[in-house]
Amino acid sequence: MHELIKTTAVAGLAAALAATGAAVAQDYDVLIRGGRVLDGSGVPWRYADVAISDDRIVAVGHVPEDATAELVVDATGRYVTPGFIDPHSHAAPAIETAELAHATPVLLQGITTVLLNPDGGGPADLAPQAEAIETHTPGVNAALTIGHNAVRRFVMDDANRAPSEGELEQMRELVRGGMEAGAFGLSSGPFYIPGKYSDTDEIASLAEVAAAYPGAFHISHIRDESSYDIGVQAAVEEVIEVSRQTGIPGIVTHFKMLGPFVWGESETLVRVINEAREEGLEIWSDQYPYAASGSGLQPALVPGWAQEGGSEAISRRLQDPEQRALIREEMELNLERRAGANAIQIRRYEPDPSLEGRRLDDIARELGQDPLDTAIDMLIEGGAAIVSFNMNEDDVERIMRQPWNMTSSDGGLTEFGEGAVHPRNYGAFPRKIREYVMERGVITLEQAVYSSSGLPATVLGITDRGFIRPGAYADILIFDPEEVRDTATYDEPHSYSEGMHYVFVNGRPAVAEGEVTQDRHGRLLQPVR
Repeated sequence: MHELIKTTAVAGLAAALAATGAAVAQDYDVLIRGGRVLDGSGVPWRYADVAISDDRIVAVGHVPEDATAELVVDATGRYVTPGFIDPHSHAAPAIETAELAHATPVLLQGITTVLLNPDGGGPADLAPQAEAIETHTPGVNAALTIGHNAVRRFVMDDANRAPSEGELEQMRELVRGGMEAGAFGLSSGPFYIPGKYSDTDEIASLAEVAAAYPGAFHISHIRDESSYDIGVQAAVEEVIEVSRQTGIPGIVTHFKMLGPFVWGESETLVRVINEAREEGLEIWSDQYPYAASGSGLQPALVPGWAQEGGSEAISRRLQDPEQRALIREEMELNLERRAGANAIQIRRYEPDPSLEGRRLDDIARELGQDPLDTAIDMLIEGGAAIVSFNMNEDDVERIMRQPWNMTSSDGGLTEFGEGAVHPRNYGAFPRKIREYVMERGVITLEQAVYSSSGLPATVLGITDRGFIRPGAYADILIFDPEEVRDTATYDEPHSYSEGMHYVFVNGRPAVAEGEVTQDRHGRLLQPVR
């Protein structure tokens, strides 16, 4: 009995010392010595040791010299930060497969947690997806959202109309099922089919279901980023209105001013979001650190009414001379909104992979065509994935400086060397450090780490991650910012980022001394409610 009391007292003392930055000498699994700890809260770094037992951080501060650990890392001269959390990842469905579950390009960016099913996508039933992720044990932690486009398509296919009361109730039940299955929030993408055919009230009705779950949010690829449809300001205000109607936190995902028609509008939109926050609405954004977006020829250029029915229907319409003329007329303006044919790079075109990596105007010159006709021919063959060089750096920087803005990648996960992918698949988070912290000084390293860790953990309700503190899960990075760099370019996108010396996922090294390990330590996360 006395021994039990003594043991309990010692454990309590150890916990108290750990919480105050001290620790008693003991054995740990991992001990990180002498690094500059940026704890994810945005405050400046401090020197501290970090001790890990099992999957948790158990001490941050001075750890006695006689403490031992299975792995001791001397972090002198390097920064120790939380693992990065990506609130907009297209790693699914690849992460659900044995071949790509390791997520090597994601880990080498310092990303330890990804939020999946963005833009309203993913499955309407999350159970098979969750099972596949758990079966293959991902290299990074994965959190799910339930997508508006997914549930709308399940109930209504791609119908261009409002739902009946019964159909709306079916969608609400699917959202409720997704939330019960472990979704952290609702994802929408009214820029895309079939969400394009919805209205604000429909999205709000589904967000109302999600809002009943503590910590849930609504993250949206807004309806318009380039005055393509209703205007970027009206599209941001739609997210705000959904939050106003339901009380759910709203996130404008991959926030951008897309195309010369809206360059400079970030100043207005920052004011709009700040005013909404002053009103008491919880509005956030995320952003990838590039001035080029990634999309497809179909959503980028084809008018919404002509997209109904998908690629095959579009192909049939474009082969009808009368409809082709109508569609082409609207495509001309949409191409101008995208900054012209030279701003369009083909990144995936299955009928002729030799065109991948080339600009639309270059291909058209070779064929002796107008670029719009080249694009139409490609759409007839099923369409193409594109990179679109359409943003202004002043807007990118202004958004990046906002305290409510998170870092994201919008990156996918593909076989190394497959297709002319966007370089964000390999380099988004390191690029923010290299380009915007170290080279241009747009933000500080503290801001970059906070926007990539503590802020998304807080906004997305990812409990006990995103911070270096006793009790938190040990998702931890060790790096020298002078060495962190993205190496992927638009012309050579398949190139791993460099500079992450150590990446710990749930207390285990996924990257050690700059080399990826073979084991996978990620988990399918569940919201705490």
